Amino acid sequence: MEIGLYGLGRMGGNMATRLARGGHRVIAGNRSPEPVQEAVAHGAVGAKSVEDMIRQLKPPRVLWAMVPAGEPTDHALDDFARYASKGDVLVDGGNSNFRDSMRRAVKYEAMGLRFLDVGVSGGIWGLANGYCMMVGGPADAVAIAKPALDTLAPPNGWAHFGKNGAGHFVKMVHNGIEYGMMQAYGEGFELLHASEFQLDLRMVSQVWLQGSVVRSWLLELAERAFAEDGSDLSGIKGWVEDSGEGRWTVIEGVNHGVPMTAIAHSLFARFVSRQDDSYAMKVAAALRNQFGGHALKKE
Repeated sequence: MEIGLYGLGRMGGNMATRLARGGHRVIAGNRSPEPVQEAVAHGAVGAKSVEDMIRQLKPPRVLWAMVPAGEPTDHALDDFARYASKGDVLVDGGNSNFRDSMRRAVKYEAMGLRFLDVGVSGGIWGLANGYCMMVGGPADAVAIAKPALDTLAPPNGWAHFGKNGAGHFVKMVHNGIEYGMMQAYGEGFELLHASEFQLDLRMVSQVWLQGSVVRSWLLELAERAFAEDGSDLSGIKGWVEDSGEGRWTVIEGVNHGVPMTAIAHSLFARFVSRQDDSYAMKVAAALRNQFGGHALKKE
């Protein structure tokens, strides 16, 4: 099949390459030209603009956006709609809020266009291993995009979960679970690192990967990190960003009355990671000093 893919960042660029290697005609576009040139070197056809990308495709087109959530996604999809034909399929493969995806589906359906929200997981490893993809939207649009989904995913690596919003909802919860898993690994390895045994944490990771109930791809990545930076992780600052999905998962837990204690804790732990000196901990130290005379450490 042929497909237009706009947004050639770390994931979008690799997806364009995987599609081209899979025999698809990929028209690749990006806000800056350098990633387009790289995509062309890997088998894609370059586009100078969204209009140029769409002009090079025959309807019904599949127009796939891989850009940051929020306004950048709105802008990309609106550009698609400006030049698209009725019946074309617009795909948002970014980490959008599922409620935004539901809103966008209504908007573009009214314009005679079809819309798919596709949650994509796999990171920089997806080029070689394939991407896990969670799809929401009308079945006829999924059928048109199916050849691309089959190429991008490993065997049994994608599924259609129902109406618009379902794909990004499943991806949101996936990322919330990821937050909790990462926090559990972090806390466990911190205790191992703090012990009196001077443990080789890469060796711990390697052993746990052999049949342990806590083995996972994340643990493989932990082993890789310890191999690169040592048990002290001396080359890494403990500052962790959150891209939105963890927050949205906790909010939806509140909305549905579902307790999400582990995921909520992992989200707030990321906030703590960005504080050089927590004000809340200053207050706690001051209170301990006031009621118990506990010593204070002065700056």
